[in-house]
Amino acid sequence: MRRKTSRLLRGIALLSTLALGATACGGSDDDSAGKEVSASDIQAALKKGGTVTVWSWEPTLKTVAADFQKKYPKVKINLVSERSGDKHYTALSNAISAEKGVPDVAQVEYFAVSQYALTKGLSDLAPFGADKLASKYTPGPWNAVSEDKAVYGLPMDSGPMAMFYNKKVFDKYKIAVPTTWDEYVDAARALHKADPKVYIANDAGDAGFTTSMLWQAGSRPYQVDGTNVKIDFADAGAKKYTDTWQKLIDEKLVSPINGWTDDWYKGLGDGTIATLTSGAWMPANFATGVPNAAGDWRAAPMPAWTKGEKASAENGGSSLTLPSLGKNKELAYAFVEYANSGDGVQTRVKQGAFPATTADLQSSEFQSTKFEYFGGQEANKIFADSAANVADDWSYLPFQQYANSIFNDTVGKAYVSGTKLSDGLKSWQDASVKYGEEQGFTVEK
Repeated sequence: MRRKTSRLLRGIALLSTLALGATACGGSDDDSAGKEVSASDIQAALKKGGTVTVWSWEPTLKTVAADFQKKYPKVKINLVSERSGDKHYTALSNAISAEKGVPDVAQVEYFAVSQYALTKGLSDLAPFGADKLASKYTPGPWNAVSEDKAVYGLPMDSGPMAMFYNKKVFDKYKIAVPTTWDEYVDAARALHKADPKVYIANDAGDAGFTTSMLWQAGSRPYQVDGTNVKIDFADAGAKKYTDTWQKLIDEKLVSPINGWTDDWYKGLGDGTIATLTSGAWMPANFATGVPNAAGDWRAAPMPAWTKGEKASAENGGSSLTLPSLGKNKELAYAFVEYANSGDGVQTRVKQGAFPATTADLQSSEFQSTKFEYFGGQEANKIFADSAANVADDWSYLPFQQYANSIFNDTVGKAYVSGTKLSDGLKSWQDASVKYGEEQGFTVEK
């Protein structure tokens, strides 16, 4: 059923006050959109100098900024890093709406890029030569920042998924590490039977995890063409996921606690949570958040839906973008390219960041890195393989932040009531359709 409305994105400004995204805006007089910017133009700007204001919560950028300033002493990088998450997007959206105080560079997560791009909040970087960098990045991140011939940011990092598992627990109960999701369900039953306090994972309902699982399963619930959107959680890939995960929920085989809580860290530390399927950025969080379990955990490929398949998915990751209303475009782009394509990449990798650049992922130095926390395992080999097997045709909604915010009111009910996971996805679909229509999108379902 196709639903149309003449209210062309009239309500998208609400996202700002809800801390959920970008407001509609026009381009700046300073915007270089559509004009070719040569390498000599950029070099001339670097020679002249100026200040570039960067909004980012990524800690490794501090060193990158310092190095960039040493290389180009006439350029000052003003790094504003006190905000993250919704606070970051609220500030960015409000600045764009007010047309005042907009940064020259802004970190934007992959799921939010299309929303800012659609409302013309981001500059197209193709005229700067960014379109020629496509081959440098893995498929998932590049797909997230590009649309047709436009490029709205350069990938900063990536989150190819892997399954982290507590080897000590699996060895104790002589249970094989699962390589498929069917085996995962069997392992969940065996672990919980051996010790009712042990769960194969925690899951109280998480939008990011769910969309990543759907991505890997081959589901493509979101189709986006400008303001035309299709939302459908009833495809074959979604059924694979719901049929399998419903068993874990029905049989109470997943611990009903939320991630990033004290109980979650405790479970990862004492072995009552035996696996965690997450992005490749997770190792640093293990080391700092669960230090008492060092040596117990290992990384393994994400279980497959069909034995032998290698399909993976992304979970997390972000880009550096140039807001349309920002200034000093040549200098801003020079910094973004340095940080995400040039020497800054290695600087960040050495501090624990997980790259989106193919060359760094495939380098012997990167892949041979031994993780002391994982018993000396060369886990980057698993992560790099995962990155190479992420399908590049996934799309997020232009209002994904809002959709994620209502996940617990829809799909989340499957974890706390008799609602089936498939019915929860249908409710999520209906609520997202309703919201999209209200914001002026043409929504098909």
